[in-house]
Amino acid sequence: MNQEQIIEQISRRTLLIRTEAGYSQETMAAVLGMSKKTLVQIEKERTLASWTTVVAMIALFSDSEIIQSLLGDAPLEVVRTVAHNGLDRPKGKTLGGKVWWRGIEQEGQYRIQQNLISQHYRILDADDYVWFSTFDEEEALERFRELLKNQGA
Repeated sequence: MNQEQIIEQISRRTLLIRTEAGYSQETMAAVLGMSKKTLVQIEKERTLASWTTVVAMIALFSDSEIIQSLLGDAPLEVVRTVAHNGLDRPKGKTLGGKVWWRGIEQEGQYRIQQNLISQHYRILDADDYVWFSTFDEEEALERFRELLKNQGA
């Protein structure tokens, strides 16, 4: 998944996200910091939302079933991964991937998981903190090996 795909998917579902939240067009536009006219254009699929608007929508409505059906249970992690072209720092405690995630490999205190929806990979430690996130499986495996090597050092 890349930035353009996220923009397209969220833009096409803006009306559903707004309806799910129970907001009027006026309220949704105000929450997102845009004009009602712009929101209407996005909802009618005449234009796509900007990356900034999409990120704001994902952040503000991260518990939306519609957003989670597109990006999984950690939509902000997907956005961070796309925006930063991979995360490479301990970032945020997770629930450990009991839902939405499939285990790829586990050794020592680290494990690799793949999101069932977005297909991105992440490395968690034994306390369920994210250490790395990427859409590239080889990159995830390489970073996994580095973490294991440093763990033993």
